[in-house]
Amino acid sequence: MKHEAFQTAPFHAELADAPAGAQCFWLKPGAARIRVAWWKAGDKGTVVLLPGRTECIEKYGRAARDLVARGYSVITIDWRGQGLADRPLADHHAGHVGDFSEYQQDLDAMLAEAERAGLPKPYFMLAHSMGGAIGLRGLMRGLPFAAAVFSAPMWGISMAAWLRPVAAVVTAIAAPLRFGNRYAPTTSDECYLLSNPFEGNVLTTDREMWAYMRRQLEEVPELALGGPTLTWLGLALRECAELMAAPAPKVPTICALGTMEKVVDVPPVHLRMAGWANGQLDLYPGAEHEIMMEGPAVRNRFFDRAASLFEANR
Repeated sequence: MKHEAFQTAPFHAELADAPAGAQCFWLKPGAARIRVAWWKAGDKGTVVLLPGRTECIEKYGRAARDLVARGYSVITIDWRGQGLADRPLADHHAGHVGDFSEYQQDLDAMLAEAERAGLPKPYFMLAHSMGGAIGLRGLMRGLPFAAAVFSAPMWGISMAAWLRPVAAVVTAIAAPLRFGNRYAPTTSDECYLLSNPFEGNVLTTDREMWAYMRRQLEEVPELALGGPTLTWLGLALRECAELMAAPAPKVPTICALGTMEKVVDVPPVHLRMAGWANGQLDLYPGAEHEIMMEGPAVRNRFFDRAASLFEANR
């Protein structure tokens, strides 16, 4: 895939609390400019870290530090429509994509950049939330991952029971009636981290990690993102349904899920993992959606188990 590599992109290393040696570049798969960052560090292989919706590279600085400490190189991404990547709408707070297949273009460009940079093989996937949907589609396409770890993957979208039939109807007619760029029901241009207090949040039980994530958006407001558009929601619901209808890949995997999960739909995760022959569902008692952003004990357990799976599949 052709893309514009070698063009340096900004990276807020201090806010990210990332390991030294980050290389950050713009790539351009198709019409959108995206941002990738990588750390050529350990030689055990490269962890391809796929963030969730609304997220940015800086948010995973500490995760990169944890992985580098365990002997791995790391590459991660700003998906189109978020972080410092191009945002397709005039309202830059709206989370939007033209088609979910566009995320696969971004993933392919990311792997091409890992090749260009000479990052060590094998490649291992680490995918959170929306990244879990993008990553699962990539595995089903046969992308060259030796093993995969999912964190609270978006294989279904959590919403109130009354809202499901409404969402199905509204998203189906949004594009034909030309209001697909409007915010999905119950969402707005407000960024969750900036508009909610730590108390009662659905992301993490760790106050310090909440402050870490929030500080990045306060100091670099252009990293923040609000709710998804009706088009994004309709495409996401369709993608989740298609992923759940397909057989599980044969790639060895661990899927981590907090028992307090409220962001993604939990039953599809249990159902998918029950049918994954060499997959394991790993539950984290008391953890919320962001397992990599929980306290030190939870994070250490998560990264140790990921490293064990990767080590067993080198």
